[in-house]
Amino acid sequence: MKADDSGIRWGVEQRLEFIEFRLFWEGALNRADITRYFGVSVPQASNDLSRYQELAPNNIEYDRSDKRYLASKRFKPIFLKPDADRYLNQLRSISDGVLPAQQTWLSNTPEFESMPLPRRRVDPAILRALLATIREKRSIQIHYQSLTRADAMWRWITPHALGSDGFRWHVRAFCHEERIFKDFLLPRFLDLKGDAEPGAPAEADHIWAEHIDVVLIPHPDLTKGQRRVVALDFGMTGESIKVPVRLALLYYFLKRLNLDGDAERRPSKEQHIVLGNKADVRAAMKRSQEQTPLAA
Repeated sequence: MKADDSGIRWGVEQRLEFIEFRLFWEGALNRADITRYFGVSVPQASNDLSRYQELAPNNIEYDRSDKRYLASKRFKPIFLKPDADRYLNQLRSISDGVLPAQQTWLSNTPEFESMPLPRRRVDPAILRALLATIREKRSIQIHYQSLTRADAMWRWITPHALGSDGFRWHVRAFCHEERIFKDFLLPRFLDLKGDAEPGAPAEADHIWAEHIDVVLIPHPDLTKGQRRVVALDFGMTGESIKVPVRLALLYYFLKRLNLDGDAERRPSKEQHIVLGNKADVRAAMKRSQEQTPLAA
């Protein structure tokens, strides 16, 4: 149910969705949960709970002994589309220190931990300047340390997008020196200066604009039962799934899933999936690596 469909104001709908989130994932909540998170008064929280009871009478029950509202056995969400990723990503954000627990919708969480990863340094002042340059469709001069050169150098770029390989963020930009679009890792920016006309429009970055459907299938050496559980794990239908990937991110995607070599030759107990359209993917990978420099 959406606010524009029901006539419910957006702020109220957010609180009703919060109520439903807590009922679905944690089984209970009380007025204080609403007042603490949204900063509303106790009467307003009571009104929100009454409103929810009117709209979903079969979903919620009041426990007078514990003085809290419980999810009923007939609970069926009407504001919330249950999403396990949304819940688990909030746990991950807490574990990684991205968000404090009180800024998420979680309260009664299980004990949890996620694999720690070194945090990549990104200077917020540099990121802010790059975002402004992208918004204004301008170019900027960067002091950048690559690992292909001994020393950092100044160069002009025209950034147009941000990308992530799952571990590191980079800016997708036109390099004025090499006359091609490239990825520049944010932690390797040492300084920025200047402002100028763009070197090329974002539309010219065909590798960024083009997508390919990467087909994933279970490793052929797995048993029928093992293939079935791998298919479930990756949300496959008929033991295959198509994942749309930008050509500019295809290298990172294949590397992240250990598909950048001959995955089918690796032991199936270690490599659970392989490419179902290997020839198409290899051809797309070749296109992404054969950029022709734009004319000056």
